[in-house]
Order: sequence, then C-alpha cells, then structure tokens
Amino acid sequence: MSNSKAELPVLESAAAPCCPPLGTAELSEPDAVRMAAAFKALGDPVRLRLFSKVASHEGGEACVCDIQDVGVSQPTVSHHLKKLREAGLLSSERRGTWVYYRVEPSVLAGLTALLDLDRRPAEVR
Repeated sequence: MSNSKAELPVLESAAAPCCPPLGTAELSEPDAVRMAAAFKALGDPVRLRLFSKVASHEGGEACVCDIQDVGVSQPTVSHHLKKLREAGLLSSERRGTWVYYRVEPSVLAGLTALLDLDRRPAEVR
C-alpha cells in the first residue's frame, strides 16, 4: 500500500441483489455480467479467503493489517483486495495509514438469493 493519505474511492456495488434464484427465471444479460464478475473475483482462493476474513470479522469490517496473513506478499494482498473492490464485493475506507474493508451490504444476500435452490418451484428440484 502507498503511504498516501488520500481517500480510496468507494465503488458502487456491482453485485447488488439483482436476480431471482437460478431455476426460477432466466438471467438477463446485465444481471449475468454483474454476477459473473462477482463469482470471477471469488474464484481465486486468496480472494475468497480475504473476502471470508472481512465478512466474518468482528464488527463487519477489517483492517488490512488484520487480514493480510493469507500466505502471499503484502503487495499481492493489495492486488487481490483491489480486485474484490472492483467487482463491487468490498468497499474500503482509509483511516490514517490503514485501510479498512467491509463487505458491501447487499452482496451476501444477492449471492445467496441467486443460489437459493430451495426457492425453486418443486417441479424443478
């Protein structure tokens, strides 16, 4: 991370709840693009671990200093956190020299709703 004290941009969520559960309706092209970006970002084991660390951290947010122990260098951690932010999965805020990350509020609900197979019609299950 740089020592710059400039605020990091907070990106709009690209993974907002958008879609009915799979099996209940066809995804629109824009919804498929948004959800594919989220799943692509989570498709890397390091990113998935970082996302999990943030999502499960006490208080709903985590300082990068508390989550960077994922077996890769600090610049690589920063790269992966940037990819998660670009996909709309995380937002960030700089406080002094540290950056704090939090899961975008609608992300887990959106991903869960999309994959909720119990909400499919009985004849499809």
